[in-house]
Amino acid sequence: MSAPLRLALLQHACVDDPAKNLAVATDMIRDAASRGAKLIVTQELFKSLYFCVEEDPAAFDLAEPIPGPTTQHLADLAKELGVWISASLFERRAPGLYHNTSVLLDPAGQIAGKYRKMHIPDDPSYLEKYYFTPGDLGFRSHPLTASDDQTLGEVGMLVCWDQWFPEAARLTAMQGAQVLLYPTAIGWHAEDSAEDHAAQLDAWKTIQRSHAIANGVFVAVPNRIGTEGVNTFWGSSFIADPMGRVIAQASTDQPEILTAELDLSQVEKSRREWNLFFRDRRTDAYGGLSAQWGS
Repeated sequence: MSAPLRLALLQHACVDDPAKNLAVATDMIRDAASRGAKLIVTQELFKSLYFCVEEDPAAFDLAEPIPGPTTQHLADLAKELGVWISASLFERRAPGLYHNTSVLLDPAGQIAGKYRKMHIPDDPSYLEKYYFTPGDLGFRSHPLTASDDQTLGEVGMLVCWDQWFPEAARLTAMQGAQVLLYPTAIGWHAEDSAEDHAAQLDAWKTIQRSHAIANGVFVAVPNRIGTEGVNTFWGSSFIADPMGRVIAQASTDQPEILTAELDLSQVEKSRREWNLFFRDRRTDAYGGLSAQWGS
């Protein structure tokens, strides 16, 4: 494996002006690139406030096609800076058909990959089923290369609610991903207690660290901050290694560019020496996973 992959996650608050949010992300991407980052990842739906707190037909006006104006802006930026960018966008696929989509821009300014969020929540103040059609692109891995065609690693793009499902992590890792990206918008409801806050945050970190351990991969999770209506987003963006150790952690309430150098040789090493779970899988006994509970 080549030199470590320098990864940067963007954590910031959003306002009710997509142009301002894009400007903030652009400045942070430039800053991250100046620090040597080769892969830069936005938080979920970074161009707007988290609009899924209510069902509002006007919010569909926030969606845009892919490719479209934002992907072109980010593609130009990726080419200028010589970096890879993974960005989370509200995709307008067709009239009445919308997705929560991550897109991967390469250093040549091209779209190198796309993932549409597969698992769509419908919880109080997270009414995403109203807005998003479940993804249809499956679970994939995307190779990253440098300008000299040197391999930087392989990444899998998942999104927020996907992070609670071990099947999504496992299938993406089986496609070759060494790093799982989970752009996120998650926080505390105004009615939650302090005890709830601690338990929810711990559960969120634990489930994703578990994906790192169970699959012998790195996990990277950028989350937004700030209070938007009844939700206070808890930030806490983090990066975990294949043993589930948190190697970089952001605050709960401050804008940050969280960076880490990922030695992707740890993926192979961990799977040889400790994470032997792929070897011992009993695929002959897993047919029930494709059925609903009790069927």
